[in-house]
Amino acid sequence: MTSDDLGPLCAVPAGTRIAYGPDEFQFGELDLPAGAGPYPVLVNVHGGVWLAQYGIDHSRAQAQALAASGFAVWNVEYRRVGNRGDGWPGTFLDVGRAADFVGVLAARYPLDRTRIVLMGHSAGGVLALWLAARARLPAASPLHVGDPIAVRGVVALAPACDLPALHAQGVHGGVVDALLGGSPAQVPERYDWITPARLIPIGVRQHVIVGRYDAQWRAHGEAYAAAARARGDGDVQLSVAGRAGHFELITPGSTSWPLVVAAARALVTA
Repeated sequence: MTSDDLGPLCAVPAGTRIAYGPDEFQFGELDLPAGAGPYPVLVNVHGGVWLAQYGIDHSRAQAQALAASGFAVWNVEYRRVGNRGDGWPGTFLDVGRAADFVGVLAARYPLDRTRIVLMGHSAGGVLALWLAARARLPAASPLHVGDPIAVRGVVALAPACDLPALHAQGVHGGVVDALLGGSPAQVPERYDWITPARLIPIGVRQHVIVGRYDAQWRAHGEAYAAAARARGDGDVQLSVAGRAGHFELITPGSTSWPLVVAAARALVTA
């Protein structure tokens, strides 16, 4: 399955749209499960190599299927490279603000703030891991917040974790340089503040899932999981979905989908 096959995922109707900021891309879509609640919460961050042309639409099928499995899903949109206010620090401020907005949502909807997990796919997997690690950012960072939302863990789907390596490879026309405003030599502290492997141990449970046939991104996820374990994150699980490439991990009904749902459930039931 390739990016050319995403049409069915994009055809799913949106959840309840709620703004977390004034910009046109500062919103999320909330999908609630059946029943009275309070519901465990899943904050989902879509991928798309941080580029403006890949928005929230291709993650709606994933969000609705996760809601059907029992989660209140807060599926977040954010400014990407090519949007006004994109890149550094806007993209990261948006994602952080969206995650912390769960506290506001919990005052309106029956959400269980003691059972919050993060999920992200590809570029969104990097952002989900980064969200869990924000407490480790120094006060000097413009991304530092004093009291980030507390989470039970992270499900990182095919995370493209090594931003310096992505810079060196020049992926997608140098999107990492556009995202961070320069190279690792030019803005080293930004790479330190964003690259998940440079923020470990982050101290929460993590489940990294990669597709066996994901030739471009499988190695990134495997390398991150190994580094996290080696540097003190004691509960990091790595799963290789045997019949999956890159996008099967966000496709309800695929052979890897039960693994994704089980990973999220395990984080809120332990």
